[in-house]
Amino acid sequence: MGSLIRYLVSYKKESVLAPLFKFLEACFELIVPLVVSAIIDNGITGGRGTAYVVGMCGVLVALGAVGLVCAVFAQFFAAKAAAGFAKFLRRDLFNKMQSLSYTEIDSLGTARMITRMTSDVNQVQNGVNMVLRLFMRSPVIVFGAMICAFAIDALAGGIFAGAIAVLCVVVFAILLVTIPLYRKVQGNLDGITAYTRESLTGARVIRAFCNEEKEIAAYNAQNAALKRSQTVAGWVSALMNPLTCAVINAGVIALLYTGAVKVESGTLTTGEVVALYNYISQILVELIKLANLIITVTKSFACAGRLAEVLAMQPSLVHGEKDKKEGMPFISFDKVCMKYAPDAGNALTDVTFTAERGDTIGIIGGTGSGKSTLVNLIPHFYDASEGEVRIDGVNVNGYTDDEIRAKCGIVPQKAVLFNGTIAENLRWGKPDATDEELMRAVECAQAADVVKAKKNGLYEKVEQGGLNFSGGQKQRLTIARALVRRPEILILDDSASALDYATDAKLRRSLKELDYDPTVFIVSQRTSSIRGADKIIVLDHGAVAGVGTHEQLLESCPLYREIHYSQYEKEEA
Repeated sequence: MGSLIRYLVSYKKESVLAPLFKFLEACFELIVPLVVSAIIDNGITGGRGTAYVVGMCGVLVALGAVGLVCAVFAQFFAAKAAAGFAKFLRRDLFNKMQSLSYTEIDSLGTARMITRMTSDVNQVQNGVNMVLRLFMRSPVIVFGAMICAFAIDALAGGIFAGAIAVLCVVVFAILLVTIPLYRKVQGNLDGITAYTRESLTGARVIRAFCNEEKEIAAYNAQNAALKRSQTVAGWVSALMNPLTCAVINAGVIALLYTGAVKVESGTLTTGEVVALYNYISQILVELIKLANLIITVTKSFACAGRLAEVLAMQPSLVHGEKDKKEGMPFISFDKVCMKYAPDAGNALTDVTFTAERGDTIGIIGGTGSGKSTLVNLIPHFYDASEGEVRIDGVNVNGYTDDEIRAKCGIVPQKAVLFNGTIAENLRWGKPDATDEELMRAVECAQAADVVKAKKNGLYEKVEQGGLNFSGGQKQRLTIARALVRRPEILILDDSASALDYATDAKLRRSLKELDYDPTVFIVSQRTSSIRGADKIIVLDHGAVAGVGTHEQLLESCPLYREIHYSQYEKEEA
């Protein structure tokens, strides 16, 4: 939590004024029992008359009014500071998530990031709000009442001190137990969020295989685990109020007994006993509030730790000097190895090849052979574990992220469109692109029929995730989005899998006819999509099984021949 305090820097005034007004409210509240004692001892039993009682009642009303005003101001400043705190925290959290490399995003997971951006931030915001409102008031009331009790009678003050000591032990014991329990609750919430997201994303697949009942049962199991962890945490937290009430009521009994004895002996007045009773009642109320505050703060600390972990993360991508080597091919892989985690096996092993400007490079292999891993090294989404990837003779880690990504147009395996219009989606790579530039890219990507079929053309609405477009339409539009920026390197990562053979052939033909000759990497499972490539790289379990043209590989690479003829026979059939 300490590392997050900096987000209150912009709200120093509010962070000071909120506790200050609460302090003033508490001070006025501590005066009330003394006024009541004076009314009893001086006005009622002391014989000062009705005028004195009425006047002192007016003082009580004034104290209540001033306390109310102080409370309103304190609530306002606390809410303003907490809301601002959450705003800046969400901003930095989102910026941090955007700055992380694929490696950190893979390790965090989408569901965890969503939970941290929503539930965790809300819990911490509530904690800040409650601390600013009550952290000053409750201790002032508790210890102020104890001091006032000592001022009235030392023995009564000792009873107060003993009750407060026992209460502190109870509160901190429960605090120590509940912090790890609430961490577990938030972890289970991560799990159920991940499962819900996966089920909603794969809803069509679940229905296609009639697995609704199975998914419901699995979700219920996750939900039950969350309930169990919340119940255990709730049981422990629920001990706070009854234990607090028990200790205070024991203190009340002791106070009334000693007070009665002292009133009988004449060492205490009736008004003073009433004042002591009011003070211990105030302590009871405030300790219940303090108990609830501690529960909230416990949750906040658990969530703050999870947020601090994300904010402390540093992108693992290495950036070095631009050590340019002259006379090298446009793109070169030199004995490149890649692993996703230090203790994992290699996803790529000793990959070596070159590509010149304007070349078309096909990449093919079985599922999990490392095709996407290979092309993800070109825009420096990941670092190579060994070897070098160079573009224009410069190691990719010598470029800044903006420089390397400006050279690349990337179409990932999963076609993703964002909420907005078609034009807004296409301008992601080039915000100032004209409608004519957009249409040229659309025509090259064989998506002109998609745009022209829409009532508003380029300005047709795109739903979140592109749900109002088919798989093939989304793939063609994402290819057009990459082409708008006229990249030097175009990476198509199995991005034509939803296209029919005729459309796929037209797309490849139009890419060959581009007037700026990009180097094109085509990842595909179809040999028909890459047979015209200048160079085809065949991968097998992360290693290069063959490099050459279509004809050369049919003669020299058994794996390529097996892939091709299995598809050729299927096509013939």
